[in-house]
Amino acid sequence: MIIKSAEFVISNTKVEGCPAPVLPEYAFIGRSNVGKSSLINMLASRNGLAKTSSTPGKTRLINHFIINQEWYLVDLPGYGYARAGKDTRSGFMKITGEYISGRPNLMNLFVLIDVRLEPQKADQDFLFKLGESGIPFVIVFTKSDKLSKNQVQSNVAVYNKFLRQYWEEPPPQIISSSETGQGKDEILKFIEDTNRLFKPNR
Repeated sequence: MIIKSAEFVISNTKVEGCPAPVLPEYAFIGRSNVGKSSLINMLASRNGLAKTSSTPGKTRLINHFIINQEWYLVDLPGYGYARAGKDTRSGFMKITGEYISGRPNLMNLFVLIDVRLEPQKADQDFLFKLGESGIPFVIVFTKSDKLSKNQVQSNVAVYNKFLRQYWEEPPPQIISSSETGQGKDEILKFIEDTNRLFKPNR
Protein backbone atom coordinates (compact mmCIF):
# COMPACT_ATOMS: atom_id res chain seq x y z
CA MET A 1 0.00 0.00 0.00
CA ILE A 2 1.21 3.48 -0.88
CA ILE A 3 0.02 6.34 1.33
CA LYS A 4 -1.00 9.15 -1.01
CA SER A 5 -2.88 11.27 1.51
CA ALA A 6 -3.23 11.44 5.28
CA GLU A 7 -5.43 14.08 6.89
CA PHE A 8 -6.59 14.83 10.41
CA VAL A 9 -10.38 14.59 10.67
CA ILE A 10 -11.59 15.04 14.25
CA SER A 11 -10.81 14.55 17.96
CA ASN A 12 -13.38 13.22 20.40
CA THR A 13 -13.99 12.14 23.96
CA LYS A 14 -17.14 10.24 23.00
CA VAL A 15 -17.72 7.46 20.51
CA GLU A 16 -20.91 9.20 19.37
CA GLY A 17 -18.83 12.03 17.96
CA CYS A 18 -16.63 9.83 15.80
CA PRO A 19 -17.08 9.79 12.01
CA ALA A 20 -19.89 7.69 10.59
CA PRO A 21 -18.73 4.04 10.51
CA VAL A 22 -18.80 3.69 6.75
CA LEU A 23 -15.06 3.09 6.25
CA PRO A 24 -12.77 0.47 7.80
CA GLU A 25 -10.92 1.66 10.89
CA TYR A 26 -7.61 0.69 12.51
CA ALA A 27 -6.71 1.93 15.98
CA PHE A 28 -3.32 2.23 17.66
CA ILE A 29 -2.86 2.02 21.40
CA GLY A 30 -0.09 1.33 23.91
CA ARG A 31 1.39 2.27 27.23
CA SER A 32 2.44 5.87 27.53
CA ASN A 33 5.79 6.69 25.90
CA VAL A 34 5.75 3.55 23.73
CA GLY A 35 6.39 5.60 20.58
CA LYS A 36 2.84 5.55 19.23
CA SER A 37 2.81 8.99 17.59
CA SER A 38 6.20 8.40 15.99
CA LEU A 39 4.99 5.09 14.57
CA ILE A 40 1.83 6.68 13.17
CA ASN A 41 3.89 9.43 11.52
CA MET A 42 6.23 6.81 10.07
CA LEU A 43 3.34 4.80 8.61
CA ALA A 44 1.81 7.89 7.01
CA SER A 45 5.17 9.36 5.93
CA ARG A 46 4.08 12.60 7.61
CA ASN A 47 6.29 13.83 10.45
CA GLY A 48 3.69 16.12 11.97
CA LEU A 49 0.53 14.07 11.52
CA ALA A 50 0.34 12.78 15.09
CA LYS A 51 1.78 15.09 17.72
CA THR A 52 4.82 13.64 19.47
CA SER A 53 5.84 14.76 22.93
CA SER A 54 8.46 14.00 25.59
CA THR A 55 5.61 14.12 28.12
CA PRO A 56 3.97 10.68 28.56
CA GLY A 57 0.19 10.62 28.39
CA LYS A 58 -0.04 13.42 25.83
CA THR A 59 -2.79 11.75 23.77
CA ARG A 60 -6.04 12.21 25.68
CA LEU A 61 -8.61 12.05 22.89
CA ILE A 62 -9.78 9.70 20.16
CA ASN A 63 -8.02 11.15 17.11
CA HIS A 64 -9.21 10.17 13.62
CA PHE A 65 -7.09 10.51 10.49
CA ILE A 66 -8.37 9.55 7.04
CA ILE A 67 -5.86 7.73 4.85
CA ASN A 68 -6.13 7.76 1.05
CA GLN A 69 -9.79 8.70 1.56
CA GLU A 70 -10.30 4.95 2.04
CA TRP A 71 -9.80 4.08 5.72
CA TYR A 72 -9.37 5.64 9.14
CA LEU A 73 -6.29 5.50 11.31
CA VAL A 74 -7.19 6.15 14.95
CA ASP A 75 -4.81 7.35 17.65
CA LEU A 76 -6.13 6.32 21.07
CA PRO A 77 -5.10 7.52 24.55
CA GLY A 78 -2.31 5.47 26.11
CA TYR A 79 -2.67 3.43 29.26
CA GLY A 80 -0.54 2.67 32.29
CA TYR A 81 0.86 6.18 32.87
CA ALA A 82 1.73 5.97 36.58
CA ARG A 83 2.15 9.73 37.10
CA ALA A 84 -1.37 10.48 35.92
CA GLY A 85 -3.97 10.71 38.67
CA LYS A 86 -6.29 7.79 39.27
CA ASP A 87 -9.31 9.72 38.00
CA THR A 88 -7.41 10.75 34.87
CA ARG A 89 -6.32 7.17 34.14
CA SER A 90 -9.87 5.98 34.72
CA GLY A 91 -11.15 8.61 32.29
CA PHE A 92 -8.68 7.53 29.58
CA MET A 93 -9.66 3.88 29.93
CA LYS A 94 -13.37 4.72 29.88
CA ILE A 95 -12.91 6.57 26.58
CA THR A 96 -10.82 3.74 25.17
CA GLY A 97 -13.12 0.97 26.38
CA GLU A 98 -16.23 2.61 24.94
CA TYR A 99 -14.47 3.14 21.62
CA ILE A 100 -13.11 -0.41 21.31
CA SER A 101 -16.42 -2.04 22.20
CA GLY A 102 -18.62 0.46 20.37
CA ARG A 103 -17.13 0.86 16.88
CA PRO A 104 -18.69 -1.59 14.40
CA ASN A 105 -16.13 -0.66 11.73
CA LEU A 106 -13.05 -1.29 13.90
CA MET A 107 -11.20 -3.94 11.91
CA ASN A 108 -8.15 -4.29 14.13
CA LEU A 109 -6.43 -2.85 17.17
CA PHE A 110 -2.66 -2.47 16.95
CA VAL A 111 -1.28 -2.82 20.49
CA LEU A 112 2.16 -1.24 20.75
CA ILE A 113 4.69 -2.71 23.18
CA ASP A 114 8.23 -1.47 23.85
CA VAL A 115 10.42 -4.42 22.88
CA ARG A 116 13.18 -3.24 25.25
CA LEU A 117 11.10 -3.96 28.35
CA GLU A 118 10.16 -7.18 30.09
CA PRO A 119 6.40 -7.90 30.08
CA GLN A 120 4.60 -5.11 31.93
CA LYS A 121 1.48 -5.75 34.00
CA ALA A 122 -0.46 -2.97 32.26
CA ASP A 123 0.20 -4.60 28.88
CA GLN A 124 -0.58 -8.08 30.17
CA ASP A 125 -3.88 -6.99 31.70
CA PHE A 126 -4.90 -5.10 28.56
CA LEU A 127 -4.10 -7.99 26.21
CA PHE A 128 -5.95 -10.41 28.45
CA LYS A 129 -9.07 -8.21 28.37
CA LEU A 130 -8.90 -8.01 24.58
CA GLY A 131 -8.68 -11.78 24.38
CA GLU A 132 -11.64 -12.22 26.71
CA SER A 133 -13.68 -9.76 24.66
CA GLY A 134 -12.77 -11.28 21.31
CA ILE A 135 -11.33 -8.01 19.98
CA PRO A 136 -9.03 -8.62 16.97
CA PHE A 137 -5.56 -7.25 17.58
CA VAL A 138 -1.96 -7.35 16.42
CA ILE A 139 0.99 -6.75 18.73
CA VAL A 140 3.50 -4.25 17.37
CA PHE A 141 6.83 -4.32 19.17
CA THR A 142 8.33 -0.83 18.95
CA LYS A 143 11.85 0.65 19.24
CA SER A 144 13.61 -2.38 17.77
CA ASP A 145 16.46 -0.13 16.64
CA LYS A 146 17.48 0.35 20.27
CA LEU A 147 18.51 -3.31 20.61
CA SER A 148 20.52 -5.86 18.66
CA LYS A 149 18.62 -8.35 16.50
CA ASN A 150 19.41 -11.13 18.99
CA GLN A 151 18.16 -9.04 21.92
CA VAL A 152 14.92 -8.29 20.08
CA GLN A 153 14.35 -11.98 19.35
CA SER A 154 15.13 -12.90 22.95
CA ASN A 155 12.73 -10.31 24.39
CA VAL A 156 9.95 -11.32 21.99
CA ALA A 157 10.47 -14.95 23.03
CA VAL A 158 9.98 -13.95 26.68
CA TYR A 159 6.75 -12.19 25.74
CA ASN A 160 5.49 -15.19 23.80
CA LYS A 161 6.11 -17.40 26.81
CA PHE A 162 3.64 -15.22 28.72
CA LEU A 163 1.15 -15.17 25.85
CA ARG A 164 1.10 -18.95 25.58
CA GLN A 165 -0.39 -19.09 29.06
CA TYR A 166 -3.61 -17.70 27.57
CA TRP A 167 -3.42 -18.40 23.83
CA GLU A 168 -2.69 -21.70 22.09
CA GLU A 169 -0.98 -19.65 19.42
CA PRO A 170 0.39 -16.18 20.25
CA PRO A 171 -1.49 -13.31 18.55
CA PRO A 172 -0.01 -11.88 15.31
CA GLN A 173 3.11 -9.79 15.90
CA ILE A 174 5.12 -7.22 13.98
CA ILE A 175 8.52 -5.85 14.99
CA SER A 176 8.88 -2.16 14.20
CA SER A 177 11.04 0.94 14.46
CA SER A 178 9.89 4.45 13.64
CA GLU A 179 13.56 5.38 13.17
CA THR A 180 14.44 2.78 10.52
CA GLY A 181 10.98 2.16 9.07
CA GLN A 182 11.03 -1.49 10.06
CA GLY A 183 7.53 -2.97 10.15
CA LYS A 184 5.94 -0.28 7.98
CA ASP A 185 5.35 -2.50 4.97
CA GLU A 186 4.02 -5.34 7.13
CA ILE A 187 1.52 -3.11 8.94
CA LEU A 188 0.29 -1.48 5.74
CA LYS A 189 0.04 -4.86 3.99
CA PHE A 190 -2.04 -6.18 6.90
CA ILE A 191 -4.36 -3.18 6.62
CA GLU A 192 -4.60 -3.50 2.84
CA ASP A 193 -5.53 -7.18 3.09
CA THR A 194 -8.01 -6.61 5.91
CA ASN A 195 -9.72 -3.75 4.08
CA ARG A 196 -10.97 -6.32 1.57
CA LEU A 197 -13.00 -7.96 4.34
CA PHE A 198 -14.85 -4.78 5.32
CA LYS A 199 -18.59 -4.73 4.77
CA PRO A 200 -20.10 -1.32 5.46
CA ASN A 201 -23.40 -1.05 7.29
CA ARG A 202 -25.40 1.38 5.22
